[in-house]
Amino acid sequence: MWKKIYAGLLIFLVVFQGSLAQVQAKQFDYKSKEFKAVASQFSCTCGCGQDHYECDPNTCNLTVEFKKDLVDMMNKGMDKDEIRKYYIGIYGEEILTAPEKEGFSLTAWILPFVALGGAGTALFFVIRKWVKKKGTEAVPLDELTGQDEVENEILSSIIDEERKKYL
Repeated sequence: MWKKIYAGLLIFLVVFQGSLAQVQAKQFDYKSKEFKAVASQFSCTCGCGQDHYECDPNTCNLTVEFKKDLVDMMNKGMDKDEIRKYYIGIYGEEILTAPEKEGFSLTAWILPFVALGGAGTALFFVIRKWVKKKGTEAVPLDELTGQDEVENEILSSIIDEERKKYL
């Protein structure tokens, strides 16, 4: 019985050690998914407006060095968050393609949209008030009822003539 348990543990350790060695031996390059995830979170500083993954290395020398540094960091074992903190420490939050989801950064990105929504709503109510106010002042009620009676008589006479034609 103990021999089966020892054999099972030995097999488990051999399998686990083999998978651990595969994880440690993984090397990253410019085409890996992990590299894309890391490089796409940083804006290129050359002024092209793209992230470092999309920036063309033929026209931008900055992205070539940046990508090389990213691959070196990833191969040394740094993960996405560590690399992000490292570059934020050097360049500040301006290097990020998307703002941090906390604190003042989030407020600075959301506040303009909230202000535009509030201004649009206020403008809607102001224009609505102007239209209602202008509509009631334009024509007195006495004239409005007189015009309605004349229009009704004209319409009913036209309808009567059309009925006589077809009936």
